[in-house]
Amino acid sequence: MSRVRSKDTKPEMRVRRLVHGMGYRYRLHATDLPGRPDLVFRPRRKVIFFWHRHDGCKRNRIPKSPERHDFWREKLNGNARRDRLNQTALDDLGWGVLVIWECEAKNLDRVASRVTAFLG
Repeated sequence: MSRVRSKDTKPEMRVRRLVHGMGYRYRLHATDLPGRPDLVFRPRRKVIFFWHRHDGCKRNRIPKSPERHDFWREKLNGNARRDRLNQTALDDLGWGVLVIWECEAKNLDRVASRVTAFLG
C-alpha cells in the first residue's frame, strides 16, 4: 500500500496537462474543500476528481492477499462511501463536480469533450 500513489499518478498527470493545454487554470488538492479535490477551478466553483475502481471496469479488483480479503473489501467500499459523501457535500456547497475515472484518462479526446462541457 505504501507504493500506491495518492497524487500525481500517470493518468492524473495526463489529464492535468490536457486541461492546462486547453487554457484552463486550476489549483491542486484544495484542503479547504470536502474530499480535497484534485483540480479546483475557484472562479467557476467547479472541481474535478480522479477516481479508481469503478463498477464494470476490468481494473476493478480487490488485492489478492487471501488472508486480508475482508480488510480490503471493507476498505475499498469505505473509500467509495466516503467519496460519495464528499461529492454530496460539495454539491450542497454549490460546487460542480466532475469525476474522471482512471481508465477514462486513456482517451484524451473524450476527456477533453467532457471537461469542455463541464467547464464551458
